[in-house]
Amino acid sequence: MLLAVTGLAREARILTRPQLDVAIGGGNSVTLQAQIERAIDSGARRIISMGVCGALSPALSVGDCIVATQVVTDSESFDSHPGWSKELLERLPLAQPAVLAGTDGILASPDDKLSLRERTGAAVADMESHVAARIARERRLAFAAVRVVSDDAHHALPQAALVAMSANGGIDVFAVTRSLIANPRQIPALLRTAWDAEKAFAVLFRCRHVLDPLPAAVDFGELSLDMG
Repeated sequence: MLLAVTGLAREARILTRPQLDVAIGGGNSVTLQAQIERAIDSGARRIISMGVCGALSPALSVGDCIVATQVVTDSESFDSHPGWSKELLERLPLAQPAVLAGTDGILASPDDKLSLRERTGAAVADMESHVAARIARERRLAFAAVRVVSDDAHHALPQAALVAMSANGGIDVFAVTRSLIANPRQIPALLRTAWDAEKAFAVLFRCRHVLDPLPAAVDFGELSLDMG
């Protein structure tokens, strides 16, 4: 069985298909880890982190798609399965290989993104891939990641966007409303954030076919040193 790891419930809805299990982080790495572990115990044997991400590299734009060659944090690095990643790149002609950084918090400002890029050398970042990659290595399972940029390296997220995600990966409408009432001036920035997210979700929808059976025979059993 294939397990898809996402941060948002909407990502999960886009990716849902038969023979696929989904773990939704909702911004909580502890909860996400428990979900992944349960899925593995129930038979998941491959893990793909798939959804939207933030760009760290100014060369990337909203809607750009990457296939991770490696997932890094400030203290760890995890290689993606090379054969599987190659297949994904072949099936996503517009995607590009890139290093992906894992973070436990939202990167709200361009300075935050620049700092993480300088520390890790990564081109994009998300809050789920490092959790999934770590467990995949511990369990000796194949891991890959496909992510679509939803905010570029120069974009500062408004406070309403920072409080928008609920624990189940949905949108906390009340938190967003409270934030907008407290500071209505952030409405234009929030609208831009929402517009960019819609563009990224549309690209993610077009990428979901990679969750169907791969066209070539990828040996997911030969993890050896490829998995670190």
